[in-house]
Amino acid sequence: LSIFFHTLAALLMCRYYPKLQCCVPFTPVTGNRLLLAPGPLQPVVMKAVAQTLVTLADELQVSSLHMTFPTGAEWATLGALGFQQRRGIQYHWENNGYTTFEDFLSDLKQSKRKSIRQERKAIAKQGLTVKRLLGSEVSAELWETFYQFYLTTVDKKWGSAYLKRDFFHRLGSQMGDDVLLVVAEEGGEVVAAALNLIGSHCIYGRNWGCRPDKEYKYLHFELCYYQAIEEAIARGLPRVEAGAQGEHKLQRGYLPNFTYSCHYITDPGMRSAVTRFLEREEHQLQYTWQALTLQGSPFQKGRTVDYLVNKIRHNSSLSSLSSLSSTDESDVSATASLSE
Repeated sequence: LSIFFHTLAALLMCRYYPKLQCCVPFTPVTGNRLLLAPGPLQPVVMKAVAQTLVTLADELQVSSLHMTFPTGAEWATLGALGFQQRRGIQYHWENNGYTTFEDFLSDLKQSKRKSIRQERKAIAKQGLTVKRLLGSEVSAELWETFYQFYLTTVDKKWGSAYLKRDFFHRLGSQMGDDVLLVVAEEGGEVVAAALNLIGSHCIYGRNWGCRPDKEYKYLHFELCYYQAIEEAIARGLPRVEAGAQGEHKLQRGYLPNFTYSCHYITDPGMRSAVTRFLEREEHQLQYTWQALTLQGSPFQKGRTVDYLVNKIRHNSSLSSLSSLSSTDESDVSATASLSE
């Protein structure tokens, strides 16, 4: 959305910078953006802090104020105060009380179970061994290897290597057991790896890379998705967040979930244009989210519909507190026929 704002500001001959940004840098993960003590007065204090942010933006005469990846409660509160609201989609795996990976597979359609088992067997057939290492178990040499994998991935995607070599070394030494590095070895040599961070209620998939001269079938799925699921089950964690993009994650049990952002724009013309854009986008997003879930979910039909109903109820409760209209639960029955 930042690119959209920037382009729109140029078309309307409005300035986009300076602006205020409330976020955790380089971290597309939902979390509290307004740091408040819990208690009965928290909703009142949250509103007061949000109103103060608006006052601050006006006093500083910035173009806008943006809060990215806030919690649903923060999103709803700021929406009720007049902030423009946006939702996005990420793919998350949710632990339905599983005790083993096979428990998870038993919730899937038979064809999807078979496909995942075949993908996992293919790893060993290629002569690969997979290990999960905590940050405290990762040597300086291995961090250096992973840094090179990271650079390879960045080059392939025409990205920017904003994470530097020292970052990975410090990550292992300072965060220790909150870091999970999944590595694949061939003949004792590390040929690929995936970096995860372990939270109190979630495993967050972050970066992955492989030797540029090697290519292994299904290895990305094993290191980034299946191993993270196994670790979450072993730890009893309720969720794995694999980030945005990549509808291929659906077939591996990662279903679409909403993420949130809130925006306060000072220029009336730009604010009106953004409102029209967000209204159109929200209708399309709702359809896309439901279609992805019903048509793309690898889970059995009953589990898929239950998941969708629970999510709609949750999203409706948030929307009823905000400026967005809620989604009618009848949408589930109207689209359920799309699922197998």
